[in-house]
Amino acid sequence: MDKNIVVIGAGTMGNGIAHTFAQTGFQVSLVDVSQGALDKGIATITKNLNRIISKGNMTEDQKATTLSNITTFTNLADCGWKADLIVEAATENLDLKLKIFKQMDELAPENCILATNTSSISITKIASVTNRPDKVIGMHFMNPVPIMKLVEIIKGYSTSKETFDEIYEMSKTLGKVPTEVNDYPGFVANRILMPMINEAIETLYNGVAGVEEIDTVMKLGMAHPMGPFQLADFIGLDVCLAILNVMYDGFKNPKYAPNPLLVNMVAAGKLGVKSGEGFYDYSESRKAEKVAKMFAK
Repeated sequence: MDKNIVVIGAGTMGNGIAHTFAQTGFQVSLVDVSQGALDKGIATITKNLNRIISKGNMTEDQKATTLSNITTFTNLADCGWKADLIVEAATENLDLKLKIFKQMDELAPENCILATNTSSISITKIASVTNRPDKVIGMHFMNPVPIMKLVEIIKGYSTSKETFDEIYEMSKTLGKVPTEVNDYPGFVANRILMPMINEAIETLYNGVAGVEEIDTVMKLGMAHPMGPFQLADFIGLDVCLAILNVMYDGFKNPKYAPNPLLVNMVAAGKLGVKSGEGFYDYSESRKAEKVAKMFAK
């Protein structure tokens, strides 16, 4: 591929996005202010490539090529000047994203498209701090990025048809299924998913059933691969809370108000898999096999 891709953020989503572009043949610059985060990101990509090899879906040469397509940087100024597309995958924080997009706009070439992997924040608001709102778009990848096929392609108020068409086609090149979405809080995925998770928490909070029981009903009754509590722990309860707050602020509708139990768990640092405990206890296994002590019967 002759396109240069810059990915900002080497965390779970950022390294997955970098992996996916690099595996497809794009030249990728992975940027993070922390060298430690970059090292960890490359280690994660390497581990995931080894997993693909173990399943017989990749050769060692293809792995080496994929890794050689990724260069790491701790400063956007060192690579942003040559980008055809920059994908921001930083923390789900509006002020941080606005700051990054101002920098992206200043450093990137005039023809460069600026994309965000935000799962809920307004594309129009993000675009408003740039001088190229027509070239700002949402690319909401799903986790884990190398495996999940869906990409929500979100058009801001000023996103041009040319920008949308280019990102839509590029997503198909990545082997993804792009889906056109308009710019409203939560887009489609989280506008439907987060109220479901919040309602599961409400059901637990009201004593209707326990953590395992609610997850079992949704897995066996609705054919969901994960129950809502397992999924919330996987996403991160802090992320769930942030998305619900964005929707509550955006719609001013009480149905999006986060349940007090979720608020308290985040305040207590019980964030799910990444903190070792959420609705389940991950001290012995990263799988949702043991209900957290607070919810155990």
